[in-house]
Amino acid sequence: MTEVVGKIIQRVDAVSKVRGEALYPGDIQMDGQVHMKILFSHRPHAIVKRIDTSLAEQMPGVLAVLTAKDVPVNEYGLIVADQPVLCGPGASKPFTDRVRFVGDQVAVIVAETEAIAAQARDAIHVEYEDLPIVTDPLAAMKPDAFLLHPDRGSNVFGHYRIRKGDAEAALKEAYVVVEGVYDTPAQEHVFLQPEAGLGYMDEEGRVTVVVAGQWTHEDQEQIAHALNLPLERVRVIYPAIGGAFGGREDMSVQIVLGLAVLRLSERGIHRPVKIVWTREESMFGHHKRHPYHIRTRWGATREGKIIAADVDVYADGGAYIYTSTKVLGNATLMCTGPYEIPNVRVDSYAIYTNSIPNGAFRGFGGPQGAFAAESQMNKLAEALGMDPVEIRRRNLLQEGSLLSVGTPLPKGVSIQAVVEACAQEAGWQLEDANYVLPENKKPVQISSAHKKRGRGFACAFKNVGFSFGAPENCWATIELHGKDKVEEAVLYHAGAEVGQGAHTVFLQMAAEALGLPLTRVRLVASDTAVTENSGSVSASRMTFMAGNAIRGAAQEALQKWTNEERPARATFQYRPPKTTPYDPETGKSEPNFSYGYVAEAVDIEVDVETGQIRLLNVICADDVGKAINPRLVQGQIEGAVVQAAGYAILENFIQQNGEVITKTLSTYLIPTVLDIPDQVQSVIMEHPDPIGPWGARGMGEMPFLPLVPAITAALHAATGVWFDRFPLTPERVLEGLQQGK
Repeated sequence: MTEVVGKIIQRVDAVSKVRGEALYPGDIQMDGQVHMKILFSHRPHAIVKRIDTSLAEQMPGVLAVLTAKDVPVNEYGLIVADQPVLCGPGASKPFTDRVRFVGDQVAVIVAETEAIAAQARDAIHVEYEDLPIVTDPLAAMKPDAFLLHPDRGSNVFGHYRIRKGDAEAALKEAYVVVEGVYDTPAQEHVFLQPEAGLGYMDEEGRVTVVVAGQWTHEDQEQIAHALNLPLERVRVIYPAIGGAFGGREDMSVQIVLGLAVLRLSERGIHRPVKIVWTREESMFGHHKRHPYHIRTRWGATREGKIIAADVDVYADGGAYIYTSTKVLGNATLMCTGPYEIPNVRVDSYAIYTNSIPNGAFRGFGGPQGAFAAESQMNKLAEALGMDPVEIRRRNLLQEGSLLSVGTPLPKGVSIQAVVEACAQEAGWQLEDANYVLPENKKPVQISSAHKKRGRGFACAFKNVGFSFGAPENCWATIELHGKDKVEEAVLYHAGAEVGQGAHTVFLQMAAEALGLPLTRVRLVASDTAVTENSGSVSASRMTFMAGNAIRGAAQEALQKWTNEERPARATFQYRPPKTTPYDPETGKSEPNFSYGYVAEAVDIEVDVETGQIRLLNVICADDVGKAINPRLVQGQIEGAVVQAAGYAILENFIQQNGEVITKTLSTYLIPTVLDIPDQVQSVIMEHPDPIGPWGARGMGEMPFLPLVPAITAALHAATGVWFDRFPLTPERVLEGLQQGK
């Protein structure tokens, strides 16, 4: 047996990307291609009364101007089809004549050149009737609030309840009660390449869209639905993808590219159509991380045992649902942390506003929930005079523990071991069976009086795979070629390579399962014409799901080979244990089939005169079950920490009255080499998941989750002031320090 799993293998795409040879959607050129531009609304809320396209259509070089009337089925949405493909009059579905955020698409222009398309776009005259703008989610919940979607009857489109024990009664019995009100910001994905794609009719007459995404078959389904075509008439191909982080899970250019190709072909024009968004278009045109408002009360005994949590969660969903209900589901579970609490009340809400829609982003509700939960834990530790690691150790979930939803975790719970490993690496020691941080292990204070140092700690858990009853499966196909022995294996898999190293991992797992050298395994990936549905590259699921599917396909292919089928071909669908949705009254559910566990300790330095925070060191302990490729795991940890650092201290996405203020990377600041931690220590732990392939768990999201509350804890250790909202910009830090005096 060739041992490939667990080894550091060079990424299969490393050379092409380093040399600049890898083709991203915006790099692809085809003979005869024409260019597309989109007319965005630039209105937060309005009815489109009339669209005059006559001047644009008369321009030399303009091939087509498409509006709502040209869309066969003018709706789409990953969870609920509540968004028009193009907003305006002429569609049969009610209320598709209105725009609800500044990035709503109103018209599509196809022309010989990008410049002509832009000129034609600017020549289109749109008559709007402005509507009231609703941007405060709490105000949007009021009975007299203006409805963004009149057909839905309420701006509240999601509400979950958890009722475990009697939280109110337990709070009255608690020795100490800590209250907190926490606000988390929107965040932009800032992937490497803005949205781009190419559409054409392939040789079999399929509407073909080459684009960067996270779920080829979901893209295919949404394009086919909007164009009213059978699935087999639509093909989606992913080339190199310059990052995703959840930002490519929903539609951007996919449907309009397909629409343009279809309408041009009906006119006898068979030419490829290309579009590349500017960074500014990307900033207002695609969804963001949800801002959350969380109000919470936790009660504990004198010994530090948490006995009650009472939480209200409000998520700003923005103009359309996207994945908000699923993100809210995760946040509802995560807002009480990885702790066994006997009495829990949670009410959580997702609300429509005229902000940019909010959707999937690395962590998927976990960072927002973790910020509230871990801040509460750190404040409880302070109120009780306890060490922050010790109070966690006394409350952490264990094998057989009941979640807030009243059911036990799946087997393989390792959060205790993860917390202890991280704490020990950061200097915590056991004294009289209790964890403490000795004085000589605390950050060394420098001589400058205006610079203070502190250490903070936080932990978290996160689902692997889709949650709360969402259908979950993954397909893989393997072909074995040769005569007396297998000379080549071909793996067909739709899973997207978004920069995380997935395709390298797929090949490693296939080689391991087949007992072949890596050099004899070839991957055909991310093309709906030749691969079955893999599900989304999200929810830290792809290694877990693909690995199980690949191993199943390998076993069946090898059996066929043994039976002398040459070539041997096997297709396998992996289905994990079923999950169940929240009970509408109690919240009881089987939410997930697997979890990942993480803990982080952070050292910071803050200049109390300028408010500037410097991240000195981050220790991240992450149980990955089995590191299929340890170097890729380390890269995921370091990447997540850097991205979370931006979320914590820099990235201030500002919308005012529905307008985006921070439209460029000169106003929306992301971490540079001067902002990232001086050091990231990756503690890779391997406690096998009982149902994971080779024991692997998912881990791509986990290192993101606890960093912000660990930083705010470190800031409190340095200054004595708690910060319940972020990003921790210098201005916000100075204001907080002043108020905290």
